[in-house]
Amino acid sequence: MTDRILALVDGSGFSRSVCLHAAWIAQRLGLPVDLLHVLGRREAADRGDRSGALSLGARTALLEELASLDAQRARLAQAQGRAILDDAHAILAAEGVEAVPHLRQGDLIDTVAEIEPSVRALVVGKRGEAAGFASDHLGSNLERILRATTVPVFIATAGYRPVRKVLVAFDGGASSRVAIDRMAASPVFRDLAITLACAGGDDADRKLERARGTLLAAGIEAETCVVSGEPEVALEEKIEAEGFDLLVMGAYGHSRIRSLIIGSTTTAMIRSCTIPILVYR
Repeated sequence: MTDRILALVDGSGFSRSVCLHAAWIAQRLGLPVDLLHVLGRREAADRGDRSGALSLGARTALLEELASLDAQRARLAQAQGRAILDDAHAILAAEGVEAVPHLRQGDLIDTVAEIEPSVRALVVGKRGEAAGFASDHLGSNLERILRATTVPVFIATAGYRPVRKVLVAFDGGASSRVAIDRMAASPVFRDLAITLACAGGDDADRKLERARGTLLAAGIEAETCVVSGEPEVALEEKIEAEGFDLLVMGAYGHSRIRSLIIGSTTTAMIRSCTIPILVYR
């Protein structure tokens, strides 16, 4: 049963925004939030056998010191992880949202895959703790998550603002149709100003009207528009000109190649977009 929102927090400048966006989603769905911080394997105490590299006798003290340093690093990583989760929990509590912190160790993707069956949606920062704010960088963990997960992924930007205006990039492909169906069934999108945008083409208007009809049947009003030029450029210009707060799109375009690479337009938008993005598979 998908009865929780999963928020990944890592101590980066995106973590507060991740928490606030997770709270917004949780409030609209009436669900609690699982807060997850994963310690990498390198952050655990290294219990590897160094006996092949160090001889007995005079080097025994060095071996013991190295083991002590490993244990100290592991304790510090654990303490930092708990502090990150405590801060995140406080942010959710201030928003009146129930949250459960989880400190795990191992591979992030494996951990997410283990939890995913009980998750309605996943919230993650656009870039991780080690990536800084380089605008052209798509964090490796984010890219791995987008490839591996089957639940909607909400990608938070560093700053938070309430979501009122939503732009939906619709191309008629399978994942964009899934996005429309999921939106129609979700309380998250009630009472928001929604615009469906499609790149120009012979049947763009027909695609948009069909998508709009699906939303209208669920009681969700939406406007439509056809944009010209390269989709990522046209969408960015529309976002900046009209002040949208959230971009919704499918992970793969209409002409998706059967591979593990997310759609080129989706990747470009994640790299450059200045507002949060909700990606559907």
